[in-house]
Parts: sequence; C-alpha cells; structure tokens
Amino acid sequence: MTDQNTNTVSAWASWPLDRELVLARVVDADRETAFQAWTDPTQIVQWFGPDGFRIESHEANICEGGVWRFDMVAPDGTRFSNRMDFLRVQTPSLIEVDHGQDIEDDPDRFRLLVTFDEQDNGKTVVTLRQMHPTPERRAIVIGFGAVEFGTQTLGKLADHVAGKSNLAVAKG
Repeated sequence: MTDQNTNTVSAWASWPLDRELVLARVVDADRETAFQAWTDPTQIVQWFGPDGFRIESHEANICEGGVWRFDMVAPDGTRFSNRMDFLRVQTPSLIEVDHGQDIEDDPDRFRLLVTFDEQDNGKTVVTLRQMHPTPERRAIVIGFGAVEFGTQTLGKLADHVAGKSNLAVAKG
C-alpha cells in the first residue's frame, strides 16, 4: 500500500463507525484485472448490482473527476436512478466516489471507497467502505438489505473476473 493510500485509509479512520458499512471479497484475479472491471464502462455494466438486477448506463466517464449515471433495473422492472461522482481513481489500488441518486444535492448520498489489495497467491481482496451521512441513514440501508445486495454485487464481480486474470494469461 502506498503512502497516499495509507493516508486515505487513516482519513477514513476518523469517521464515526456508526455511519460506516464495510464489505470485502477475495476475487480470483490479479489486482489490475479486478480494478479494470470497475473502471471499464463495458465491463462494469455486466456485473454491477445485486442478483437479478441489470444496469442501463446513461453516461460513463469512469475516471477522476468523471461521472457514471445509470439506472439499476430490478427484476420487476422498478428503476433506481444512480450517479457516481469519481473523486479519486488511483490505478490499480483505489476508487473513491460520492454515490447517490441521479439528482442534485441528494441528501442520502454516501461516500464509497473501493480498495484493491493483492494477495501473494495472485488473488485480490476487494473492499467496499460506505460512509453514510448519518447513523440513521446507515440503519435504513442495512434495513433494506444493503449488506446482502453488496455481497451479491461482489459475488458477481468475482464471477466476472474469474479466469480473466492477467497472471493466468501470462502463465498460460
């Protein structure tokens, strides 16, 4: 982890834990492959979101200062507008965004930090840290299933990158 990443994590450490939600998953891919799945607009729409949901992207400029506007479409057709404003993108280790509805001044918008940490075996630990505006908002998102939905999303990422690792290609 670079000093810059260490500073990011330590800054997050000062935020109140009663507003934070953390999920992690080991994926069978090198860090660059996992990171690319998050930053390539053609890949992220293939796996992002809970099981059964699909993504309709309206704008995808996934880079520092960029925006990803999309609808998450539930199996019953219900549409959920989303917007991610990319604050930092540090290839291949970190993505930081503000995530909320595709409206201005969304009061429920939360900060999302995605980190990619290599393991010695060539796999990558992908960690999602959400920092919600209030403890009450955190309780609401946990109540509607954010932990389960986030776990499903990470599972879809793991399935998407499995076998696509740059390390596997190099060894093959």
